[in-house]
Amino acid sequence: MNVTVRGRSRAHRTVTFDSGQNEVLLIEQRLLPHEFKIVATRNFRETAAAIQNMIVRGAGAIGATAAYGLAQGARAFRGSNLPKFSAQLDLVQHTLASARPTAVDPVNALIKIRTAMDTGETVAEQQSIALAAAEEFANEDASHCAGIGRHGANLIRDNMRILTHCNAGWLAFVDIGSATAPLYAAQAAGRKFHVYCDETRPRSQGATLTAWELAQQKIPHQIIADNAAGHLMQRGEIDLVIVGSDRVLGRTGEVANKIGTYTKAVLAKRHKIPFYVAIPLSTLDWNLKRGLDIPIEDRHESEVLGAWGVTKSGKREFVRVANPTSGVRNPGFDVTPAELITGIITPAGIFKPTELWKKRKQLGHGG
Repeated sequence: MNVTVRGRSRAHRTVTFDSGQNEVLLIEQRLLPHEFKIVATRNFRETAAAIQNMIVRGAGAIGATAAYGLAQGARAFRGSNLPKFSAQLDLVQHTLASARPTAVDPVNALIKIRTAMDTGETVAEQQSIALAAAEEFANEDASHCAGIGRHGANLIRDNMRILTHCNAGWLAFVDIGSATAPLYAAQAAGRKFHVYCDETRPRSQGATLTAWELAQQKIPHQIIADNAAGHLMQRGEIDLVIVGSDRVLGRTGEVANKIGTYTKAVLAKRHKIPFYVAIPLSTLDWNLKRGLDIPIEDRHESEVLGAWGVTKSGKREFVRVANPTSGVRNPGFDVTPAELITGIITPAGIFKPTELWKKRKQLGHGG
């Protein structure tokens, strides 16, 4: 997508790779919307830390980052001993996969890269394959998002009011985004609509990231407090909900996404508003059998106790808001049952959640 900074517009991807320096290049998302900055991670541990600390976040983006991180770790190996190289790869893969446990995209990306590398007969061949496979994963992520846009745009009519939750835009993927892909495609087709961005506490990705994206793209929008969505639905001011996901179970259609998604799905069902989940194929988990088995990441208490912002002088500061002696429970995700979801928007089409397993070959699963 194009980013305009100080009047100059330039195309950017969320995640890229500098092969000369063996560095992963990332947009520092914690600084947005106040500052646009590209940072480099110099080794696989820094890359894993960037995922864990949310320098980069979003299912597809951390999947691509993990893929590049595996290639980075592979290319840093010196020597020709294949068993030692394989042991190094196991360490790199485990470190990257453990950075954020709820999302399945990094796991799927890492498995895909390792499988491709197995065709190489030497360390040098496998190192070369690793980077090529990581690039392929990143390009496929962008291609999948374009497909989501083509199918999802058909849901958007003129004058619709659409609710989003968290950020599933191009910042959460390599490009285009999942939940935003239908919006961008509908805008390109000339349709007029309005977006309500849930602020998405505690990290406020809707207020900071989705709103920034939509402003960059000149799509009419307003930020709303998370608890305002039910009021707007009750008054008939929301026509459609589109969210992303960090893991969708192919066997059951259950959806893990940013905390608060389940609440919005319940409200949408109560008010008979269509509720859609947009995902690339890498977000599908064909192994887990029930949503209760999805690992839910517990985040640091500071996210709830206060907030980051920018002062009038331009300094970025953390301000504590909550009572100083209170503790915090901070689950980062929740799980939405299939019966609350109208459809899953994928690059292969729109499916009912309960159809996923029956359509698994069409959705890229060979089993």
